[in-house]
Amino acid sequence: MEISLRLYQKEVVQVALSGENSIIWLPTGGGKTRAAVYVAKRHLETHPNAKVAVLVNKVHLVDQHYQKEFRPYLGHTVNIVPISGDSQEKDFFGRVVRDSDLVICTAQILENAMINTEEDKHVELTDFTLLIIDECHHTHKDAVYNKIMARYVKGKMEGARNLPQILGLTASPGTGGAKTQEGAVNHVLQICANLDSVIVSTKNYMPELRRVVPRPIKKYDIVDTRLFDPFGDHLKEMMRMIHGYMASGITFREMGTQEYENDVVELEKKGVREENRLLAQCALHLRKYNDALLINDTVRMVDALRLLQDFYRTKSENRMDATDIFLSGLFEENQVELRLLTSDAQNENPKLAQLQRVLVEQFQDRNSRGILFSKTREGTHCLYDWVRANPALQRADIHAAILTGAGNGANHMTQSGQKETISRFRDGDLNLLISTSVAEEGLDIPECNVVVRYGLLTNEIAQQQASGRARATDSVYSVVAQAGGREMRREKTNEYLEELTKIAVTEVQRMEPGKFRRKVNELQRAAVIERYVACKRREEKRKRYNPSQVQFICRSCFTPVAHGDDMRVVNNSQHVNINPDFKNYYKVGGQVHIDRMFEDWEPGRVISCAACGLEWGFEVKLRKVVVLPCLKIKSFSMKTPQGNRTAKQWKEVEFAVEEFDFTEYMSNHLLDLDLD
Repeated sequence: MEISLRLYQKEVVQVALSGENSIIWLPTGGGKTRAAVYVAKRHLETHPNAKVAVLVNKVHLVDQHYQKEFRPYLGHTVNIVPISGDSQEKDFFGRVVRDSDLVICTAQILENAMINTEEDKHVELTDFTLLIIDECHHTHKDAVYNKIMARYVKGKMEGARNLPQILGLTASPGTGGAKTQEGAVNHVLQICANLDSVIVSTKNYMPELRRVVPRPIKKYDIVDTRLFDPFGDHLKEMMRMIHGYMASGITFREMGTQEYENDVVELEKKGVREENRLLAQCALHLRKYNDALLINDTVRMVDALRLLQDFYRTKSENRMDATDIFLSGLFEENQVELRLLTSDAQNENPKLAQLQRVLVEQFQDRNSRGILFSKTREGTHCLYDWVRANPALQRADIHAAILTGAGNGANHMTQSGQKETISRFRDGDLNLLISTSVAEEGLDIPECNVVVRYGLLTNEIAQQQASGRARATDSVYSVVAQAGGREMRREKTNEYLEELTKIAVTEVQRMEPGKFRRKVNELQRAAVIERYVACKRREEKRKRYNPSQVQFICRSCFTPVAHGDDMRVVNNSQHVNINPDFKNYYKVGGQVHIDRMFEDWEPGRVISCAACGLEWGFEVKLRKVVVLPCLKIKSFSMKTPQGNRTAKQWKEVEFAVEEFDFTEYMSNHLLDLDLD
């Protein structure tokens, strides 16, 4: 199939066609991927031994780019292989790269292949002649894109030859949190340095771009301040009772805010460090009440109550001391009153009434199609239940479905579930997607005539991408927010930051080429030094304690259960306990299901603390032979010679974890097996 580019697309690919590194900046719906397909085609035609890698940051984009863009235009002449986590090809990635012309994969798969030393799996950056990086504004800090490009930049600094050409694609580089022009310019320069690229956009064909990607009509659907909220007031009174029970003299910021959540998160860490179970447990419960307040502020009272009921259903089975009895008793004593308050429609959230008016108005046309963006997975499920139960929305013939990120948690979707939902939306079986940010970026979703952002606090990149989903003629982009509320203020700030991004990009593009190159080189040298220093610090941190000095303690009940020298790491990702006595400390639950296959392991059952019921992780079956407990580090505190520590990720622990040796383990645990 012949690739036909619009004039503005032809303009932005010129730098790439000349063999130079570049970032293509076009709005959502402007055809960045089509432009990249064209560049890839020309590159493969004009470079001997050409090899192209298309990197994406989300699994579902692998298949989408393959099916919708690269295969239709290149598949008849080019050997293209899409590779994602559930592809068999990832297990011999190096061989696949050698045997193909173009691979489409998640960046993590390429990163893993560069680390892996097995010949069939390993690749080098120099194996490729062109790297296309989708959503390249994510090339910053510790993101996987930046890990890959850090190797590129280091190689360049060291005079490496045969590095691939780079082509980045983005709808917005953003300002990186900067609020000033100087800060925004520095951020854009940093993105250019990280990708070793210039940034290009159309200068001569803006009218054509505006016709192809019309801006939606932006509406602020303002909701008056909620005058009466007896349900929320009752929750706050219960929270004050917990404050009193702690008798700690701690001051908290306003309940029902992110700031309050930050306060109780720090309080829980303090309780864990001090092994003060009263503080730690009260903090966990206060966080759940704060979640309920946030839900009450966004959706229905009954949704907030259901969240608390689900939470206390699990807690009632594992009461250990007076703190558990008080906290569970407090909820049980107030549950009837809370239920009564939810039954009074006069107390309901006024934002929902406004959202209903917006949707009914926009769906008067039976051909309407829209996306309703919500902040959390929990929020999407609550909104879905509300839409299904709302008579006015059902009369408007709204057929809704949830679209959230893929994963293995209770509220996550499977990758196949995502594909099915988008397919039904494309075919017209569904006309409203209730989505988290997963639908903002990259997904091939049909043109919508209504996009609603509801209860969202995001940055200017997410705002632009969400707005870009409303591509139909005369489409509407609605912000449902409380008058003077945080969402309203953030939306206005994002409008300013969007303009600031344009100013910053223009200033960078106008820089004299020599000055631009000097600045990029300066930033790259600084980044190489910073990464070297950070690496040395991580190595030192990993050597801080002998593993036998670190005792693992259940984060909920403070029972000592293991030591650091019981731990082993498998495939550089899974951390297992090989001590056979560890099984005395946990109980097993239901089978874990993961929507993909793995080369040398499979998931087993959930494991949780035998004493308090806190979930610790799940079993893994290695090579179909060995079953070992795989632990979540955030379920434990670690007692060290300098006090208790907590970690969100295993890479933060302060001791070295040995690699799991399958042969050694088998010889130690099967005493009659001679492996010498």
